[in-house]
Amino acid sequence: MSESMPALGANQQFCRSCGKIISSLAPACPRCGAPTGLRAVPAGASPKSRLAAVLLCFFLGWFGAHRFYVGKIWTGLLQLITLGIFGIWTLVDFILIIVGSFKDSEGRPVVVWTD
Repeated sequence: MSESMPALGANQQFCRSCGKIISSLAPACPRCGAPTGLRAVPAGASPKSRLAAVLLCFFLGWFGAHRFYVGKIWTGLLQLITLGIFGIWTLVDFILIIVGSFKDSEGRPVVVWTD
């Protein structure tokens, strides 16, 4: 006879390594330590990549690309029209991103370096 699989709850999944039921929000299995493929984002932090934001600011900052990336559409348009106020606004944003003080459109800090 085959053994029936236990039912999963709303926020549960099977570990790919050990097969135990774990939280679907866990970055790794608490039992065997196998990664689940999710990256850990600190509570209250933006899911946007800090590396992507800093590269967009460095290469396309005059056009507000980094602001469009984090969802700040209106200030992105303003930066596009003024060319980042001739680079001053872009430089300030670049520094804010580097030190981890730049925020997305919902006010969450962009602090996670990789996707």
